[in-house]
Amino acid sequence: MLEVSKISKHYSTPRGLLTVLSKVTLSLAPGDAVAILGPSGIGKSSLLYILGGLEPPSAGSVSLGGRNLYELASSELAGFRNTQIGFVFQDHCLLPQCSVFENVLVPTLVARAGDTGQRADFTGHALSLLEQVGLSDRIEHRPGELSGGEKQRVAIARALIRRPHLVLCDEPTGNLDPVSAGAVASLLLDLHRRQKNILIVVTHSARLASQFPIRFELADGQLNRIES
Repeated sequence: MLEVSKISKHYSTPRGLLTVLSKVTLSLAPGDAVAILGPSGIGKSSLLYILGGLEPPSAGSVSLGGRNLYELASSELAGFRNTQIGFVFQDHCLLPQCSVFENVLVPTLVARAGDTGQRADFTGHALSLLEQVGLSDRIEHRPGELSGGEKQRVAIARALIRRPHLVLCDEPTGNLDPVSAGAVASLLLDLHRRQKNILIVVTHSARLASQFPIRFELADGQLNRIES
């Protein structure tokens, strides 16, 4: 379960305190797929970073699987985030010097050096994921040799390599053409259904949001459910 309780976020500016989130509360179970809709600059990314343990809230709490993220020590939070949360950003953030296969395996590099069984499992899982995202014939390619849609598919595979319970996507189709955007959206939802994780996508695209069974709009710092 993901339990978000009364999350608020404030930033200090020359003109005073800027509130982007105000007492946001949310409860999601494994298998839930959520789109959070809103224009750029409204606070969607701030919310996503708080949910992912990347940025502490000004107030409130975030718990995943019964663990309160912001009660963990920094090193413990980093380990928890690595194993339990997957991220897909608007910019794929792939390492240009690494192959597709190596990029997918990057989150597994913190596995214990002597755990050969776990490393073998990650290798097999990476190959399986690359097959599922349609890139089996691209595993030795570098990111510079891929299209925008292909790069984002690599980023999705990388986000799923450690079988996270929570997958967070920040404008995952924002830099893609309509055809590639549709393919990436379908792939995200298909893999989500297979793995039954919690999937949250923040976007300004009403077309992308319409494909999700649960939809919210972020406005005036609060989440409002969009009814079908």
